[in-house]
Amino acid sequence: MIRVVLADDQQIVRAGVARILGPEDGFDIVAECSDGEAAVRAVRETRPDVVVMDVRMPGMGGLEATRRVRDEPDPPPVLVLTTFSDDDVLWGALEVGASGFVLKDTTAAELIAAVRSVAAGAAWFDPAVTPRVMTAYRRAVAPAQRDEQRLAELSERESEVLRRMARGSTNREIAEALFVSEGTVKSHVGSIFTKLGVRDRAAAIVLAYDRGVVTPGEP
Repeated sequence: MIRVVLADDQQIVRAGVARILGPEDGFDIVAECSDGEAAVRAVRETRPDVVVMDVRMPGMGGLEATRRVRDEPDPPPVLVLTTFSDDDVLWGALEVGASGFVLKDTTAAELIAAVRSVAAGAAWFDPAVTPRVMTAYRRAVAPAQRDEQRLAELSERESEVLRRMARGSTNREIAEALFVSEGTVKSHVGSIFTKLGVRDRAAAIVLAYDRGVVTPGEP
């Protein structure tokens, strides 16, 4: 079971998400919170596998709560689930360490897939916001020339691992596909981060899409 802390100030939204993320699909909602402060407390008390976090809540908002969750020892990944898709919210979520970003008009199947992927250590972006994420990345993180040079430094195997990461595969799934150990994949991922000059999986995936290593919709 994937243990989930759910944070949203609207009870009807929490009820809907809880129905989608049910035990029959392998989820256990260990805490429901109506504000960011409660979500941080719940993470400390329950040690979940993943946090599904709204952005705009009374008191402590979702972005500040995400930052505090990610500052915890051995923190769980955070999937931001929000109505708002403006650049400030997108970039703010990535900056504080969110592993994924999904809009509330997503389908139940997509939400389930997103939570599973983020809980397993992958990153997930709603297709509707990916272009905006890439725009923010281009503006604030790395010029294209530097990206191209760093991508060229990747070995053939590292490039394949990056492509599979960008398609949402977990380390275990990549290891099974490439017939190597999960430890070997982790080593490749660490090398990719170093060579690309990024700090996490989400930034590496954005760079891969931005520079054409993979394209949206590619199998």
